[in-house]
Amino acid sequence: MKYISTRDKNLKVSFEQAVKQGLAPMRGLFMPENYIKLPAEFWANLFDMSLPEIGYYVGKEYVGDEIPDEDFKKLCSEVLNFDIPLVRVKDKIYSLELFHGPTCAFKDVGARFMARCLGYFSQRKNEKTVILVATSGDTGSAVANGFLNVPGVDVIILYPSGKVSEIQEKQLTTNGGNITALEVNGVFDDCQALVKTAFANFDTKGKFKLTSANSINIARLIPQSFYYYYAVKQVKSYDSVICVPSGNFGNITGGILALKSGLPVKHFVAATNANDTVPQYLQSGVYTPKPSVQTISNAMDVGDPSNFERLDMIFSHSSKEFGATISSYSFSDEQTKKKMSVIYQEYGYMLDPHGAVGMLGIEKYLRDNTSDAPGIFLETAHPAKFLDVVKSAVNTEPILPEALKKCLDKPKTSIKMENDYKELEKILAERYL
Repeated sequence: MKYISTRDKNLKVSFEQAVKQGLAPMRGLFMPENYIKLPAEFWANLFDMSLPEIGYYVGKEYVGDEIPDEDFKKLCSEVLNFDIPLVRVKDKIYSLELFHGPTCAFKDVGARFMARCLGYFSQRKNEKTVILVATSGDTGSAVANGFLNVPGVDVIILYPSGKVSEIQEKQLTTNGGNITALEVNGVFDDCQALVKTAFANFDTKGKFKLTSANSINIARLIPQSFYYYYAVKQVKSYDSVICVPSGNFGNITGGILALKSGLPVKHFVAATNANDTVPQYLQSGVYTPKPSVQTISNAMDVGDPSNFERLDMIFSHSSKEFGATISSYSFSDEQTKKKMSVIYQEYGYMLDPHGAVGMLGIEKYLRDNTSDAPGIFLETAHPAKFLDVVKSAVNTEPILPEALKKCLDKPKTSIKMENDYKELEKILAERYL
């Protein structure tokens, strides 16, 4: 498999090159040159396959022989060593719980996969690699956990000051070792812009490799397709509708890659909070990014989603083609809190604010289309990561998993900086040049 750029289809690189570079020249994003084709026996056996087996068979189509079979099997077993259960919430509505990994968020899958791929390539060539990543909440903690103490790799996380939950911030800032947190005076879009500017402009002088672990990196995106196959395996239906709470739109792009490989899903829904750039695009046909606004579902506070460029390429730059596969709706904080309260009171199921947006989205689609298809929404983070919001909505405090308890008593360590690329450039130069 070769990888092309969203801004230059003539550029073709290997999987290893795409992972290491993170961002393509001219700020393009890497995409598989072709959609994968899974053999008939894969589909015949899907309902009986484990999550690591799905990861191996799907991932191998993207990685090819760049990681030997036995090494890749081991990699998938280590990455996917926790369950992602499909839980019935009510009627024909199911929650795909993606929060059972070490940092209690869906990004554990992508971050751990990328960490092991990059670690494999770096150790083989004895290279120094620096991961530069922007986070609106959960990406940073998942990346930090995935890369903690990986030889030859340092991680620098940029996060918006005061705009992540207390637990999220603790997960970002208490690791030490090869993990550094930069607390930026700005919003997530500012952090993301700083990262992209560094990739385009910072001269490493050949002393190290600079790459990203955001969903702009193809090694984050590919494994996010795995759990869509696993959801279909569990629901045992060929016509389900899947709703994805969406911020940077990497998660749903993984779902569309699965769909293009033949995954039997009827339709996708991208549910957003007040940051409604994509719903507005589908209404107007014109993509108009705008500054992000702060909401209670903070990991989705993105006004210019990076992965829109990938989806735009997939759907041939046509809003009509986009909308035929993906519907998109925006919901307010008030609607989100009400949904959290109602679902807990009536069904005893505790939603986090992102999952609540997802449930609103799947219910709206099924209602508007008078569909009786099974509806699946992604519950992307454990409710305990948003203690204050959840307690306020359901009047009950979620129980903290052990993975979250451990970081709360550790001291926060971060470097505060302005939204200024020169400051980031100085930090990188002082550390690595």
